[in-house]
Amino acid sequence: MKTNYYLVIDFEATCCDQGSVPREQMEIIEFGAVMVEARQFQVVSEFQRFVRPVRYPVLTSFCTELTSIQQHDVDSAPLFKDVAAQVKKWLYQYQGFVFCSWGDYDRKQFQQDCAFHRIPNPIGAPHINLKPLMSERFNLSKKLGLGQAIRHAGLEFAGTAHRGIDDARNIARLLPFLFDAGMR
Repeated sequence: MKTNYYLVIDFEATCCDQGSVPREQMEIIEFGAVMVEARQFQVVSEFQRFVRPVRYPVLTSFCTELTSIQQHDVDSAPLFKDVAAQVKKWLYQYQGFVFCSWGDYDRKQFQQDCAFHRIPNPIGAPHINLKPLMSERFNLSKKLGLGQAIRHAGLEFAGTAHRGIDDARNIARLLPFLFDAGMR
């Protein structure tokens, strides 16, 4: 797919390992995005915002431990509709991008949150699920988690796992291995 930019997104959302936050009621609490120039795979811009959840405004201990996002981070954060407006303004400085994520969760979660908050999806771009692409490019029999993929590419994970911006940055580091045959 011909593109000028890769928009790499990773979300963190409300969650619980005890089932108290149903999957269909999870909400984004961190929006992490990296805009990568497609020719040289250089990061040209980043976007990170915490988002205040409304369905389950108090984070579970599981969620806090998993993401390292603290209650005060989301308590003082803007609402989803406001972050979506900021995202749209940031995104459309860049023409001709595709939306990439590690797996399909992020695309579906964003659609779910847009529907719940009754706003149009501001990311009007084609989506590429990079997880199966990694398996295809490297002839792997299974799909790798992000940490496994980073190691498979001979890299070290940078930052904190399950933090939206750090996961997005790490996914961006995999792009040359996925799209540029000369890098492999």
